[in-house]
Amino acid sequence: MSIVLKSPEEIREMRTACRLAAEVLDYIAPFVQPGVPTAEIDRLCSDYMTKVQNTVSATLNYAPPGYPPYPASICISLNHQVCHGIPGPKPLKKGDILNIDVTIVTPRGFHGDTSRMFIVGDASILAKRLCQVTYECMWLGIAEVRPGARLGDIGHIIQRHAESNGFSVVREFCGHGIGRGFHEEPQVLHYGRPGTGSELRPGMIFTIEPMINAGKAAISELPDGWTIITRDRSLSAQWEHTILVMESGVEVLSLSAANPPPPKLIGGPLASATNAAIAALPPAPVS
Repeated sequence: MSIVLKSPEEIREMRTACRLAAEVLDYIAPFVQPGVPTAEIDRLCSDYMTKVQNTVSATLNYAPPGYPPYPASICISLNHQVCHGIPGPKPLKKGDILNIDVTIVTPRGFHGDTSRMFIVGDASILAKRLCQVTYECMWLGIAEVRPGARLGDIGHIIQRHAESNGFSVVREFCGHGIGRGFHEEPQVLHYGRPGTGSELRPGMIFTIEPMINAGKAAISELPDGWTIITRDRSLSAQWEHTILVMESGVEVLSLSAANPPPPKLIGGPLASATNAAIAALPPAPVS
């Protein structure tokens, strides 16, 4: 399957879809508290999608070849879980870190995809540093996006920043193109060599979603067929944005009013444009 460049109409639809996905994360943030089961977070997100947004979850009953149907409306990956964690009855506790990954589908059939890290109460210095460095990795990757750049440029800067901070990059999972399809071309690796991979062209839309481990990069799959964990049980973190390659550079599509701003190491026009875009967005509606 080849990379599909999005039309102006498709880009408008993707802006809406990705903003709606981000607004689910805005909505759920106050509920991420000690004692709240992750299954309750999933229920609240599902209700918000269907009853407030008129969207549906892309993950619920998603079953690519070789996988059982995914049983929840969002993915919640907790502590040493890398990705695709399944919500359940276990309550959150102070010091937990978790990634909440949301993909919605609009009534017109477009997918919006984004994820954020959350810290329950306070956390260890290592946990907070891991979350921050992973956030920086994502934004450094975003800053590499411009026409004529290569996918390897994104992976290289992410890998360099993670490893220079003593962390490791998960290699088995990557970002991806997105639009009418949940997973489209290209695959966006979070490691690699500069100047390699597909050339970026205006109209490309894809996710950048590095998974960074505090320990070694090796992973394992749990018997549920979905949940991925670090093999050494070290902490793992992930952030995700969906981006558009523009003639002038890059646009982050998955922004919302409560989105964290770019980290301090990201400056210049990208940070200014992103902060202005966040400030201009209205708050998400409440249920």
